[in-house]
Amino acid sequence: MAITRPSAAQVRDLAASLHLTLTPEEAAAYRALMDASFDAYDLVDALPDVTPPVRFPRTPGTRPAPEDNPLGAWAWKSTVTGAPEGKLKGKTVALKDNVALAGVPMMNGASTLEGFVPVADATIVTRMLEAGATILGKATCEHFCLSGGSHTSDPGPVHNPRRRGYSAGGSSSGSGALVAAGEVDLAIGGDQGGSIRIPAAYCGVYGMKPTHGLVPYTGVMPIETTIDHTGPMTASVADNALLLEVLAGPDGLDPRQGAPQVAAYAQALGKGARGLRIGLMLEGFAAPGMQEAVADKVRAGAARFEALGAVVEEVSVPAYRLAAAIWQPIALEGLTQQMMLGNGMGFNWKGAYDVGLLDWHAGWRERADDLSQTLKISMLIGQWGLTHYRGRYYAKAQNIARQVRAEFARAFDRYDLLLCPTLPCTATKLPEPGAPLEEVIIRAFEMVASTSPMDVTGNPSMSIPCGLVDGLPVGLMLTARDWNEGAIYQAAAAFEAAGDWTAV
Repeated sequence: MAITRPSAAQVRDLAASLHLTLTPEEAAAYRALMDASFDAYDLVDALPDVTPPVRFPRTPGTRPAPEDNPLGAWAWKSTVTGAPEGKLKGKTVALKDNVALAGVPMMNGASTLEGFVPVADATIVTRMLEAGATILGKATCEHFCLSGGSHTSDPGPVHNPRRRGYSAGGSSSGSGALVAAGEVDLAIGGDQGGSIRIPAAYCGVYGMKPTHGLVPYTGVMPIETTIDHTGPMTASVADNALLLEVLAGPDGLDPRQGAPQVAAYAQALGKGARGLRIGLMLEGFAAPGMQEAVADKVRAGAARFEALGAVVEEVSVPAYRLAAAIWQPIALEGLTQQMMLGNGMGFNWKGAYDVGLLDWHAGWRERADDLSQTLKISMLIGQWGLTHYRGRYYAKAQNIARQVRAEFARAFDRYDLLLCPTLPCTATKLPEPGAPLEEVIIRAFEMVASTSPMDVTGNPSMSIPCGLVDGLPVGLMLTARDWNEGAIYQAAAAFEAAGDWTAV
């Protein structure tokens, strides 16, 4: 069908929106000259979209009833059986509900996206199914992934499996909770400010944010291209390394990927910690809101590495704090421009666009009041930066990020790993329904300054459970140079093998 042509009056309105002034006669002349371009649009409209084939059968599935979903961690149930053989044979998986699973609804935690059904699988979905995994469904995630707490998702919060009424962390809240509860072996999370590592720390599982661009983001709803990461969340280090082996590598469709350096991560397991050089990053122990008991537990974890033969030294990396600051304009202006104004896809990159998602998500403008309070404040700050300051602080922050990355690189000249608390606190209480705006926002963002620096630098960073404080898990964060996930797995496996983390 032919696309709609504007009238001359509409051309004048378009011109005004672009700060142009046209007379009625000029508008009519421009209108006539636009037809040749619109004929090309008609041709594009008549052609079928180009989408990856869907290979593994599935049914639409169902939303689980509350009695079958006590943690609120399942967004949707649908079983998809993968290949009969492969690295992940016998493993069950939950997908964060921003990951496309063809024919199965994807809500991304937001009522404004309810009803959207992807037509193609994300690259990582295809890779897991080809490796023999069985997907059990979609894990609840926070409202458009804009919360480090687990209280913003539509239709309701996700509870920590270790203590009901407490946060499971976000934004990959359901993924962390389902792994910790033993309902799945593996889960996929996403991380733009800590959204893999935060729920991993709160729930007591292993959450890896790989090097930026190692795992293709194709088919995962973007937030901001330069900080978009997706990766594994598991109950063991071995499963985490195995899943990353399946996920990693270029797909030719994701602009985040240049020439990712892939490794056999499972080969790092069993090497022990002896000889590893670990820097205790002092700035990580001085994060806002740091609880003394959490810092003590992580320092005890560092001492455990030392007992295992690692060389452990204190080190100052001031760029860690700077990275947390420059993350703000990058994330907030970036998400406003790409995820919201750009209808989830944005422009100016080559790769696989989800046209159906773009069309559906564009409807948020008619239901903007239904957006979460966390997304609203993010958009308000981002839009102010874009309109009042022309995006100069986004641009300047991206420039400063190069200096931040360089300082981290110098630290990795001396150390294999940097170690600090994943978060300054253990899981907090979920806000009650109708809680004040201030409480909702604080519970969503109070911990992000601890994890967001590694989204700016792009370095691989993993939260590993290192003990309990008052019955709630504490996360220890290990960060390595780009593409050196193997060093993280080597250390994490040695720590895991040294004893039950819940007993220390």
